[in-house]
Order: sequence, then C-alpha cells, then structure tokens
Amino acid sequence: MPMQQRTTALWRVAGAMALAAWAAPAQAQVPPSAAEITQFGALHAAAHRGDLGALRAALAAGAAINGRDRYGRTALHVATFARQREVIRALVKAGADLALLENDRYDAVTIAAVADDEPTLALLLELGASAKLVTSRYDGTALIAAAHLGHDGVVRQLIAAGAPLDHVNNLHWTAAIEAVVLGDGGPRHQATLKALIDAGANLALTDRAGKTPLELARGRGFDAMVRMLEAPPRR
Repeated sequence: MPMQQRTTALWRVAGAMALAAWAAPAQAQVPPSAAEITQFGALHAAAHRGDLGALRAALAAGAAINGRDRYGRTALHVATFARQREVIRALVKAGADLALLENDRYDAVTIAAVADDEPTLALLLELGASAKLVTSRYDGTALIAAAHLGHDGVVRQLIAAGAPLDHVNNLHWTAAIEAVVLGDGGPRHQATLKALIDAGANLALTDRAGKTPLELARGRGFDAMVRMLEAPPRR
C-alpha cells in the first residue's frame, strides 16, 4: 500500500476509535450510585437530598466544604448531579470551589452541560463558575461536550458566558467539528452548529485528517449543515 493511502487508512482507524470512545459521553459522567449514597458523609448526603438544614449542620460541625467522596466528587458535584439548586447556592455562599474537578476531570459546569440541565447551568454561571475550564480525559470543554450532544440551549448559554469557541481537544476536534461528527444531523445539532457559526467559530479548523466541518458534514450527508457551513453569515 502506498504511504499516502496507508496514512489515510490509519487516520480513518483513529477516527473510528475516537468515535467509539465518545459514543456515550454521558457514561463518563458518573453520578453517585445507590451504594455510594449510603456511604456519604453528612455533607454529601445533605447535598444529594437537598436538605439545607442538614447541610448547614454538617458545615457547622466542621465538614470540609470541598471534601471529596471516593470518586473525587465534592458536595457541589453531588448537588449538581442531583439538580439541588438551593444547595448549590448555599454551598457557594459557604465557600465551595466552583472550579474543582472530580476523578474524571469534570467540573460542575460540564456536569450540568452534559445533563442538558439549563437551569442548574444558569445558576452555576450566575454564581461565578467558569465556562472556560479544560475538562474531561479528552482535554475538552463544557462547550465541546454540549455540542457533541446537541444541547443547543446549553451551547448558547456557554457561548454567552465566554466559552472558548475554537478550543481543540486531544482528539483534535472543536465544538463545531463535534456537532457534525458526533451529532445526528437533526434539529438540535443543527441549532447547535448555527449557534457556533453565529458566534464566530473558526470553520477552517480541521480534524487530524485535515477535514473541515463542511467536508465532514458532506461526508455524513447532513445537507442542512452543509448549507449552513457553505454560507455562514457575514459578520
């Protein structure tokens, strides 16, 4: 096999492996299991239940505000998984660190983004959480994760909060690329891609095989995305 063809074949294999690795991103988000919940300390248990009285009592008794469970989750991570927004507010007021990552390197913002939990995400951002952190084993961002899943409302929130539009993860994908290669081409992924285009995402950035989002959309037969990428709005 000629060298060029061999190189192309290798990139295709690498791309297939990357797709497989990202096929179920929500599985990388590991909420507390029932067994783990039974082993929580007072602070984590209160955060999971949404029990503000028990939360304050645990803090008054000396519970570490940023203490972690066996998976590296803080009470803030637990409250985010459980969508306990009043607990999130109370934890942040008490000094919880919004930027901490759990063992799979997810922060609260990325947890909410992957869960398509717009109200919790809005609260975290209001309280000062950053949309700019590099998270996950893929060195990605909350925006890339949300674009992957077609969570268009989350994507718009993150863009408004200053998320880096053109961050390239260690799979060599941007949010725009992920919206195409890991999306289904349907309405929510189209809306996600449109939000990225409207915000000024760099559509010339390529994957490791040198493919732009436009070329990738053509390859997948996503005609609506192709039209968007062929004629992005003039700025």
